[in-house]
Amino acid sequence: MIDYKLAQSETKFAELIWQHEPINSGELVRLCEKELGWKKSTTYTVLKKLCDKGIFTNKNAVVSSLIKKDEFYAGQSRRFVEDTFGGSLPKFLTAFIGGGKLSDRQAEELKKLIDRHKED
Repeated sequence: MIDYKLAQSETKFAELIWQHEPINSGELVRLCEKELGWKKSTTYTVLKKLCDKGIFTNKNAVVSSLIKKDEFYAGQSRRFVEDTFGGSLPKFLTAFIGGGKLSDRQAEELKKLIDRHKED
């Protein structure tokens, strides 16, 4: 999977697109003005950048995603674990849980998830 790294403002912009897609580019400009305080030129500049990265497409003035929101955030999560914990999921989970305890339900859900995804 391609590694997509977005600035905070780009992520907010992407969220707007994912929430409203497919969206007419003119409507996107109005939405960005209202929600982000952006001018038309800023919206189109950022849109072009994210289209060039292969995350969105703008065809016939209709903007839609090439990478779905869940897929994008899954990649972000993998990168975080890789960068922060050397790719070690057990180290990440240990840090995430901290000194806390998992409920029986949470522990069972994790066991099922591990069973579904473990190598044979």
